[in-house]
Amino acid sequence: MKNQFLKAIVAAAFLIAVGVVTSANAQSVSGSIGNGTVKPGVATRGTVVLSIPSGLHVNSSRPGSEYAIPTSVRVSSSGGVRVGAVSYPRGKNRKFGFSEDFINVYDGRTTFSFNVTVPKNYRAMAVKVNVTVRYQACTDEVCYPPKSKKLTLTATVL
Repeated sequence: MKNQFLKAIVAAAFLIAVGVVTSANAQSVSGSIGNGTVKPGVATRGTVVLSIPSGLHVNSSRPGSEYAIPTSVRVSSSGGVRVGAVSYPRGKNRKFGFSEDFINVYDGRTTFSFNVTVPKNYRAMAVKVNVTVRYQACTDEVCYPPKSKKLTLTATVL
C-alpha cells in the first residue's frame, strides 16, 4: 500500500513536470510576405507572428532588466533581395514577485514587421527570407532557458 502511494506521487510529479515543459515549448512562430506575392522594385511588408499561450509571456525586445533575455527577430535573404530592419511592437510593463522593477514583456499574439525589396532585374520565380526568432518564455514565477525558432518565408515574384 505504501509502495503504491509512493508510485502515485512520483507519477503525479512526472505529469506535472511534463506539463510545465510542454507549456514552455508551446510557442509557435509563423509569418508571411505580403499576400504571398512581391513585385520587383517595390517594397513589400513581411510579418512574423510569435504566438504565446495563456499563462506565459516572453521578454520584449527591450525588457528593461539586465537579467531578462530580450526577444530578437533576425531576417536575411540572398540574391540581391533586401530586407529592412525589423519593427518591434511595444511590450507591456509588468511587475513580478522576483523583481523590484517592472519588466517589459509580450504575451498573446505578437507581430513583428519588416520590408522586403526585390531588385527590378530579379529573375527567379520566388523569393525566400530566412527568419530566426529568439525568445525566453516565462511564467509569473520562473523563466525557461531561451529558445530559437527558425522558419523560411516565401513569396512568388510577379
